[in-house]
Amino acid sequence: MKHNDPARTVRPYILLLLVLMAFTAPAPPKKIKLYLIGDSTIAQKIKQTFPETGWGMPLGTFFDSTVVVDNRAQNGRSTRTFLAENRWQPIVDALQPDDYVLIQFGHNDEAKDKPDRYTSPEDYRRNLLKFVAETRAKKANPVLITPVTRRKFDKEGRIMETHVEYSAATAEVATAQKVPLIDLDRMSRNLLQQYGADGSKVLFLQLGPDEHPNYPQGRNDNTHFSELGARKMAQLVVYEMRAQKLPLAERIAKPLPKNATLTASPANSQPTTP
Repeated sequence: MKHNDPARTVRPYILLLLVLMAFTAPAPPKKIKLYLIGDSTIAQKIKQTFPETGWGMPLGTFFDSTVVVDNRAQNGRSTRTFLAENRWQPIVDALQPDDYVLIQFGHNDEAKDKPDRYTSPEDYRRNLLKFVAETRAKKANPVLITPVTRRKFDKEGRIMETHVEYSAATAEVATAQKVPLIDLDRMSRNLLQQYGADGSKVLFLQLGPDEHPNYPQGRNDNTHFSELGARKMAQLVVYEMRAQKLPLAERIAKPLPKNATLTASPANSQPTTP
C-alpha cells in the first residue's frame, strides 16, 4: 500500500501560488529623468571652482533611485544663448513621457551690460513658452522656476528683490500656460532674511584671503552658492514640489522638515518669520 507524501502534494500549489504572485505583484515605478536647464546658480561645477556649488548638484539626493537628475544648466547662459548654442534640442530629442524639465533662467537674461547674453523680457517670455510647449509635446512635465535671489540687503537689513521684471515674466508664463511655478525668488529671499545680512554670507561664496586654495585672494560673491547655500536652495525647491503635490514629490526619498526655510540656520543667528 502506497502512502502519499504530503510535501509532494503541497509543493505544486506553492509553485502555482508563487507564479500567480509574480504576475499580480505591482510593477516597480519606472525611472524618470529630471532635466535641469538654466544658469550658473543651478549648474554643475568643476573642482577648480569649489566650494562654489550650483543648487542642481545636491538636488538628486532628495529623491529615491527612480529619479535620475540630468543637470544641463550652464554658467553664463540666458534663455537666448541656451537655445542659440543648441543646448535645448538634444534634451527635447531625449525626453520621454513623464520626464520633468525644471526651467530656471533670468540672471543672465536681465544683464543689459552684457549684450552677448542679454534677452529682452519679451524674448524671455517667448523662449520660456518654447521650452514649455516642446516639453509638453513629448508628454513630459515642465516646471517654471523664478530666478533665485542675489544676496542684497538695504541699510536696515531688509533683503532686496533683485529680479523683479524677470520673476514676474516667469510667473506670467506659468499662469497663462497652467504650468507649475516654483517661486524660488520669493522663497530664497525669505530664507536670506531669516539668516540676516551677515548670517546669510555662509550661503554664498564668501571667502577670506587664503581661506581656500582655489581663491587665494578671497572671494566676495553674492550670486553663487556655497555647499550649504546650494543644499538649502535645493531643499526649498523640493519642499515646494511637495507643497504643490506634484507627482514627482511621491519620489522624495526622505521626509522634509515641516518648514524648510527654518532649518540649519547659523548658530549665531535668530531666525524670524518675515
